[in-house]
Amino acid sequence: MLRDLVVQNRSYRRFDQTQEIDLRLLEQLVELCRFCPSGRNLQPLKFMIINTPELCSKVFPNLAWAGYLKDWEGPEEGERPSAYIVILEDQRLATASQWDQGIMAQTILLGAVEQGLGGCIIASVKKENLQKLLNIPDYLKVSLVLALGKPIEKIVIDDIEDSGSVIYWRDSEQVHHVPKRKLSELIWRG
Repeated sequence: MLRDLVVQNRSYRRFDQTQEIDLRLLEQLVELCRFCPSGRNLQPLKFMIINTPELCSKVFPNLAWAGYLKDWEGPEEGERPSAYIVILEDQRLATASQWDQGIMAQTILLGAVEQGLGGCIIASVKKENLQKLLNIPDYLKVSLVLALGKPIEKIVIDDIEDSGSVIYWRDSEQVHHVPKRKLSELIWRG
């Protein structure tokens, strides 16, 4: 059921790094994007798949993890993603594809959840460094990075309390809590 996939699709940031992800599965996740809507049907996004430990270790330092967790610098060795999909915007086709980016990223992550994986959409990226590191031509701009792997953390959805705080946090058991607005707050009744 779609609702189950959406609820399971959290921003996972800790993975079993020993669980490799097959290139063919990653290609199948990217193929889902072929069937997604695209603004003006321009389809300007390209996808770079990274699933070798060597390249993953080079991508990792170019990403920022969980800005609200000030005392956490990101996953430790052994808990890092097993693969990344770098979403690139082909500047020859479009220069404002942020809606496409969101649609494609969510679609890939829903496909990953269906396969027993999890991931995180990362927008806080050292884009210029990554561009050079991965030998990406100038006309392709790094938009987002999807970190993927077999999740090893528990994530709980909580209703936002009266304070209205949207800040996610971890408890003493390292359970990751994500506050979400109630349905009654989402629907505008005028």
